[in-house]
Amino acid sequence: MGDGELIDRLRRREQSGLEELSRRYGPLMRYILSPILPDEQDREECLADVVLLVWERVDAYSPDRGAFSTWLTALTRNAAISRARKRRQDTEPLSPERASPAPGPEEQVLRRELLEDLRRALSSLSRRDQILFHRKYYYLQPTAQIAAEMGMTERAVEGRLYRLKKRLRKELGGAYCE
Repeated sequence: MGDGELIDRLRRREQSGLEELSRRYGPLMRYILSPILPDEQDREECLADVVLLVWERVDAYSPDRGAFSTWLTALTRNAAISRARKRRQDTEPLSPERASPAPGPEEQVLRRELLEDLRRALSSLSRRDQILFHRKYYYLQPTAQIAAEMGMTERAVEGRLYRLKKRLRKELGGAYCE
């Protein structure tokens, strides 16, 4: 069964679509969740949340915007980050000085411009460097995992990431980078 048939089954609300989604993409989703959510119970709950999100939002998926696996990866990553943030907020004491987490209109415009600048800068990198950057800063994978899976030493990964950040800082004018 291909992705097209899987998507059709999910859109028709067939149980076999959910089973195939879990069988085919469960390992990928767990792989994405593990560096973001260290607690096993959080990962399993988040995985269930993602499967429910796919079930509810499968009609929003469009093959014109990218592969199904890419859409699923983004849903999984965003759900994991949201869960991790919520977990941190639940443990922080509330105070009247704590500002609203919602960005204002100016911040939203600046953020969109920053993201476009960053996308443009990342597209100028080699494919290997793009993968390295995304694994570290988008999927939040540990350096040791990246090194093992990309056939590099940890020092080589750290050095390459350092040079990438330095290059991006230069291209983006330094103001955007940490």
